[in-house]
Amino acid sequence: MKYVDEFREPRKADALLRAIGELCQQLEKPIKIMEVCGGHTHSIFKYGIEDVLPQAIELIHGPGCPVCVMPKGRLDDAISISQNPNVIFTTFGDAMRVPGSTTSLLQAKAQGADIRMVYSPLDSLQIAKDNTDKEVVFFALGFETTAPSTALTILQAESEKIHNFSMFCNHVLVIPALEALLDNPDLQLDGFIGPGHVSMVIGTEPYQFISQQYQKPIVISGFEPLDIIQSVWMLLQQIVENRCEVENQYNRLVEEAGNSVAIAAMNQVFKVRESFEWRGLDEIPNSAFKMRAEYAEFDAEVKFTIPNLKVADHKACQCGEILKGVLKPWQCKVFGTACTPETPIGTCMVSSEGACSAYYKYGRYSHVAKKMMSEK
Repeated sequence: MKYVDEFREPRKADALLRAIGELCQQLEKPIKIMEVCGGHTHSIFKYGIEDVLPQAIELIHGPGCPVCVMPKGRLDDAISISQNPNVIFTTFGDAMRVPGSTTSLLQAKAQGADIRMVYSPLDSLQIAKDNTDKEVVFFALGFETTAPSTALTILQAESEKIHNFSMFCNHVLVIPALEALLDNPDLQLDGFIGPGHVSMVIGTEPYQFISQQYQKPIVISGFEPLDIIQSVWMLLQQIVENRCEVENQYNRLVEEAGNSVAIAAMNQVFKVRESFEWRGLDEIPNSAFKMRAEYAEFDAEVKFTIPNLKVADHKACQCGEILKGVLKPWQCKVFGTACTPETPIGTCMVSSEGACSAYYKYGRYSHVAKKMMSEK
């Protein structure tokens, strides 16, 4: 395949859906499949994939949205750094409207903080070069997908001796999060659609524990409609044949060993934290990166005093249960009413990868209608 239209061809989708329907007839019970990545969730709703799958298949939305899993306390820390008078705070756009305990980065900007949206950490590094009288801080977010670019930017800052630049590191790791989900007794899953972008970096080997220890199949998937539908078909084949393996649908980009250059850069700059708080999943051991001591001069947590407090979520917000896959967004009482993309209460409504955002943008009315019909 060379062109995107080939990944969206209706005839191929119809053929896969017929094959999925035939496999569903061999199932002993309905199955639950979790798509780990928020990018998959948005593709599923954008292209109506959930609506064309047989009723025997339920898709569960996972915690693979890095902005969504960020706890309020870490957001408060970021806002605290941004409010230093000599700081230019830079961030990806998704994080601007995420509510902290009292305000958001966007509100802090409106109140006078110098907060700028960037598209990569290299943009932030350039701002540091252009503003040598300021301390420039980059809000480093994301799974292993974005961590290599952060690490390589730190290495470039070191080589160019740019001392007014630092990172507030909040990179999280996908494997410990999946382990936490699999250990959750409230969540009974039959298989996983694995994250394609993360797997481009870490490869397929780290997922072996899912099939070997937990006896669950997983298929690493791309993000186009045919990618996802084919991944569902591959999972069903495993389930029907009573197999539990790590399969790679996204083999045009994902290799078993991952990206050695990216992994080397991460290992050089970062080490694993003993524990990190995740929204909805609480503290997860060994689940996030921190800067190594050798790069302390680029570590915002060393340069600045931060509150470093654990802050409870809004009582009405059920982002935590949604991130764990226990609830669907429309089951939250404030979804689409008090909580909207314009007035978010929780992170899942803000991020471009958030499940609530996907439901609101692509599936809000149909799912609320189904809910109302079921309650009659």
